[in-house]
Amino acid sequence: MDKRGHVLNAVFLAVGLGFILEPAGDVETFRTVAAVFVPLVLGALFPDVDTHFGKHRKTLHNLPILAIVVAYPVYFNNLHWVWLGVLTHYVLDALGTTRGLALFYPFWNEEFGAPIGVPVSSDYSDAMMLAVTAFELVVAAGLVHVLPAYLPEGVALPF
Repeated sequence: MDKRGHVLNAVFLAVGLGFILEPAGDVETFRTVAAVFVPLVLGALFPDVDTHFGKHRKTLHNLPILAIVVAYPVYFNNLHWVWLGVLTHYVLDALGTTRGLALFYPFWNEEFGAPIGVPVSSDYSDAMMLAVTAFELVVAAGLVHVLPAYLPEGVALPF
């Protein structure tokens, strides 16, 4: 996916997550959209910094990098929601494009993707981005509204 597709994915996700987390459609919903908007967009753009150094879809498109970004809110109490932007970037590249990404780089160079992706330059790349975004929002809604009913007593999700 190109940068435009990643930014649009993050924008749509921020709005969708605002309504998933605060479905009333009131001021609190829009506050939630504002709280996740910039971190999601920054996280969605971060992996493509490797187009300027290293190997694109390898250097910053892997699980060790995601683990580091996920650790920031836990250990340093900052960069909240950036990890989600990075994760959705990975999902969009893995599902939405024909190339995929090297999830286990630098330990393994093989790139992983799904057979449903389209070339980045395809006329269908916007439609694919929208389809992957819809899939991500369905997963998010399931995590927020369905999964908690199946968790053991006393266990709560961090959002």
